[in-house]
Amino acid sequence: MKTVNLIRHAKSSWEDSRLSDVNRPLAPRGIKDCKIMAGHILEAGWNPVNVFCSRAQRAQLTIRGIAKALPYRDINWLIDDALYTFSYGSLINWLEQLDDEISEVTLVGHNPAFTDLVNHLSKARLDNVSTCAYVQMVSSAHVWAELLSSQTEMVHFVKPKMFK
Repeated sequence: MKTVNLIRHAKSSWEDSRLSDVNRPLAPRGIKDCKIMAGHILEAGWNPVNVFCSRAQRAQLTIRGIAKALPYRDINWLIDDALYTFSYGSLINWLEQLDDEISEVTLVGHNPAFTDLVNHLSKARLDNVSTCAYVQMVSSAHVWAELLSSQTEMVHFVKPKMFK
């Protein structure tokens, strides 16, 4: 079985219109949501291993904020340029290339890729994976290349609005 965890970046700031999309930081609400969501993500079943993050500043600040809110956990992540994408197809291609020894992975990234990925792989029909939301999907695949042809179920979906 393979497990895919998704953490969408927290609410980003549009305050400085001179910044490129990749360089936008978090808004104050996004910073607060990281603190709010950290414990709830763990309670929902997140195992913070094999964590890969988009190169976007807002995604990096999200995983950093979640890790900071969980000081008793040793959470490490790698930045991967390929995860700065808005296409679920690109995410599927990325997942299919993973080493089959890895059974669980966490991606920190973007919409619409995350919403489309959940809806494409599972029977869930989410309208939106909102900012700082967490999704966990479990697949019957034994190797990552079988992800599309396997049975995949969304087993957890938590978002900040649930805790405010």
